[in-house]
Amino acid sequence: MTPTLLAAEPNPLGFNVAELILVLLIFGILLFLVSKFVVPRFERAFQLRRDAIEGGIARAEEAQAEAARLLEHYNAQLAEARTEAAQIREGARAEAQHIIEELRAQAQQESARIVTRGEEQLAAQRSQVVRELRGEIGTLAVELSEKIVAQRLSDDEAVRGTVDAFLADIERQQAAGSGSSA
Repeated sequence: MTPTLLAAEPNPLGFNVAELILVLLIFGILLFLVSKFVVPRFERAFQLRRDAIEGGIARAEEAQAEAARLLEHYNAQLAEARTEAAQIREGARAEAQHIIEELRAQAQQESARIVTRGEEQLAAQRSQVVRELRGEIGTLAVELSEKIVAQRLSDDEAVRGTVDAFLADIERQQAAGSGSSA
């Protein structure tokens, strides 16, 4: 066997150097292309996804913190509003009580004034009636005296009849007067 024949035969334990160089060259080119174009895109996609996830978590935490702060603020405002409403109710009750007391006092004063005015008017009317009655009694007494004097004083029966007739005449005048005034 000649040495050329040995070279043509595949080496069962070895490898072909040309094929190895070609495979390494292709592997290097593929590695270069993958590291130059594919890996940066994957890195960028992973970074965007990581940023989106971390940003979403951060935004969620911020939103949760803001919600907790707003809830606390709302609860404080609600407590303040309840306190203010209670104060307003108490103020309104006190004012209503004060107004009721004032109205009561005014009503009592008005009632006392009306009663006093009524008593004054009643006293004035009583005085007027007394004056009128005195005048009428005086007039009636004079008329009765004239009638009695006109008759005989010794006849008691005649004097009594004159007095009875005079009283009946007065009653008729009163009945006529009260019938016309009613």
